[in-house]
Amino acid sequence: MMRQMKLIGFLQAQNCSNYPASWRHPSSKSNWFSREYYEEIGRTLECGKFHLAFFDDRLAIPDRFGDDFKETVRHGVRAAKLDPVAAALTMGLATKHLGIGVTYSTTYYEPFHVARVFATVDLLLNGRVAWNVVTSLNDSEAANFGAAEHLGHDLRYDRADEFMNVVLGHWDTWEDDAVVFDRESGLFADPSKVHRLDHQDQFFNSRGPFTVPRSPQGHPVIIQAGQSGRGKEFASRWGELIFVIYPNLDIAKKQYAAMKQSLRDQEREVSIAPAVYPIVAETQAEAEDRYALIDGLAKPIDSLTLLSEVLNYDFASKPMDEPFTPEELQAISGLQAIRDRVVQLSGKSNPTVRDFVQFSGRGTLRELPTFVGSAKSVADKLEEWFIGGACDGFVVAATHVPGTYEDFVRLAVPELQRRGLFRREYEGNTLRENLGLPRPARGYLRRTKEDVPTVPA
Repeated sequence: MMRQMKLIGFLQAQNCSNYPASWRHPSSKSNWFSREYYEEIGRTLECGKFHLAFFDDRLAIPDRFGDDFKETVRHGVRAAKLDPVAAALTMGLATKHLGIGVTYSTTYYEPFHVARVFATVDLLLNGRVAWNVVTSLNDSEAANFGAAEHLGHDLRYDRADEFMNVVLGHWDTWEDDAVVFDRESGLFADPSKVHRLDHQDQFFNSRGPFTVPRSPQGHPVIIQAGQSGRGKEFASRWGELIFVIYPNLDIAKKQYAAMKQSLRDQEREVSIAPAVYPIVAETQAEAEDRYALIDGLAKPIDSLTLLSEVLNYDFASKPMDEPFTPEELQAISGLQAIRDRVVQLSGKSNPTVRDFVQFSGRGTLRELPTFVGSAKSVADKLEEWFIGGACDGFVVAATHVPGTYEDFVRLAVPELQRRGLFRREYEGNTLRENLGLPRPARGYLRRTKEDVPTVPA
């Protein structure tokens, strides 16, 4: 059978999509806070045989720019956020096969809590859940949880490594056949097949045993999206599905090959999916008109607000054309991969604020590769990346909701299916079955840091 791509819908439980100007689009629905909104999107993605609906999240509104939230609220720059687990569960209950992925932080939650939330939802959805592991980004998130400042970049990942071992350890508590449920003998479960964790280490002490038995897929799929040096190492160690941002095809091929080699060194097969904006219409001209409309919705405040948020640095503190000093660049403690990408693409070791806006593309369509055109031309681009050694599938980001998903499912998916690049039916009932992942045995993924080779930058 021909190799087939993975497709993931990129979602937020908030007033806009990943593209902050999306709420300004004339066809974007305003009922983003309602059950019906998420049910409709879920059914659309399931109709298109998507593998997964993935919910991104932050634990604060973007208020690092000028240390104020007023412009964020005024312009709707990801200003309102629901709890993504509740929104995702709503979507999951309206579907039967679509995987449901949710972002949860290792910095501001406890491992037992995260383990129980995801194990519970995985049972309720019959084994269709994934956890996107993040370490969070900025001081605004820290302030919401009573901390003076966000943990340092590498320290966050050290904590996250231990966090993962605790969560996976709790998910290993119940053996697959522990529950007997024998009314005649009075035996609910075999106590010899339920285990305490008794974890004690640098960051966490957690005894157990865990309270939730294993789901039909064993335990939730682990998603990772780290792209800094330390982030790549973390993703290589833990990720079962890795999301990335590649600015162009040439860089995609190089970084994809490096990550795949690292995974092969660990004898691991993991799918890597870059995020893209598809703008697909009946004709090329119509698609280009749509692009012009969507591109014109963005405002400069979107970029500056989101750069401040994601880099944990107040971009209002510097004039637009003043270069960053080496010390200021080093002080950026958020997503360092964005800082490194701006340095690389600008060709400047000391870029300016304007360079960050231009080369990061944050808050604009230029943040991600944008494929614009008819079903044929958009499918051509997807095929070029997929066949050309740049990815195993795509995270489909929405320029407006629900229209992006509806257009992609109606036009692009049938074209990909006709070419044999994408499935026509789901392979199974669990997310792991549909992703081609093994059902994890107890102890799967739990390893020491020394087991993992360094990922090339």
